[in-house]
Amino acid sequence: MVSPVESLGYGIYCIDARYINPGVACCYLMVEGDEVAIIETGTAYTAVAIAEALADLNLPADTVRYIIPTHVHLDHAGGAGVLIQRYSGAKLVIHPRGARHMIDPSKLIAGTKAVYGEKKFAELYGEPLPVPEARVIVAEDGDVLDLGGRPLEIRHTPGHAEHHFCVWDRQSRGWFTGDTFGISYRELIFGDKRFIIPTTSPVQFDPDKLLGSIGLMMGKCPQRMYLTHYSVLEQPENVAKLLCEQVEAYRQIALSLKNVPDRQRMILGKIKEMTLALIKTMQPQTDLQVMREVLALDFQLNAQGLDVWLSRQ
Repeated sequence: MVSPVESLGYGIYCIDARYINPGVACCYLMVEGDEVAIIETGTAYTAVAIAEALADLNLPADTVRYIIPTHVHLDHAGGAGVLIQRYSGAKLVIHPRGARHMIDPSKLIAGTKAVYGEKKFAELYGEPLPVPEARVIVAEDGDVLDLGGRPLEIRHTPGHAEHHFCVWDRQSRGWFTGDTFGISYRELIFGDKRFIIPTTSPVQFDPDKLLGSIGLMMGKCPQRMYLTHYSVLEQPENVAKLLCEQVEAYRQIALSLKNVPDRQRMILGKIKEMTLALIKTMQPQTDLQVMREVLALDFQLNAQGLDVWLSRQ
């Protein structure tokens, strides 16, 4: 059972976003003095979990100063408008390329509905609301936010998406990574080892930029990564190499299948085969059928993203 509010130390709390299933996506509260930042918003439905967490921590609504989605994909930013409406003293902090989609989310909604259909969209995301332009802070690369005297550094990290940034917290020596540092669900923790996979979902995956962004993050010698999928990952140097090797392997798989018929299906098969073999190497006793089910949606989205990337070459 995923705890509703999990304290991670350093004034940081993990909240399950209630997206698809428990343990799929989360957002974070950072508390410094009498100020709060909400990092990642989840979907429109996540606002209830965030309100409950603030109440559990005895934090009044007027302590929320910043709402910070790492990028505008709706499992990360779909609740931004609802939260801005609910927390009247807060500002939304967003990448320059994402700001217009928060102010007017109609294109974002239409694009997501095209992928999932009307019914599934409503079930997963609810109703994303627009954010008033006056409540938006456009965060340039290198900008530093002040949360009760605690500096939060914004660094642009393209590769998963052009409108992606990550947030460096010097106090915890940790990055809030969005999707740049991949996916590592609780089911991918094997004792003291943790497996991780890249997320190359459509439509802006770029392997060179993603590898550059991972390098930028590791350049800070971080002690932990606060993943959106899922929760804190300690000692990231242990998995950074594995993550980068898979990004490169994904690229080579895609290029090798560039001219084959039905290539998206072929890419899907190859990345699935490679990933399951890597998991088996790390944890020989693992049930691969369980892993296929846990990663099924990610395999599909990653194959779609690689197919779109090939189309741009």
